[in-house]
Amino acid sequence: MFKQPSAADRPWWWQLVDASGAEVPVDGELAGQRFANQSDAESWVGEVWQELLDAGVAAVVLFEHDRQVYGPMKLTA
Repeated sequence: MFKQPSAADRPWWWQLVDASGAEVPVDGELAGQRFANQSDAESWVGEVWQELLDAGVAAVVLFEHDRQVYGPMKLTA
């Protein structure tokens, strides 16, 4: 039987925020993404940054479990 990875298996995640720093709820495949390592997390945001921007996300903050690694990082120049 297939078991979904737990948060412990995929500790890396992005907090998605608007220009004021408030968390932005997103739907579909953008929602609730978690990653096994920092590289996978960074690759994902590099692939979907435009979709995030279109959904109202202005910046992202990278976390490992509950530790803020870096950010907020703006999605625009």
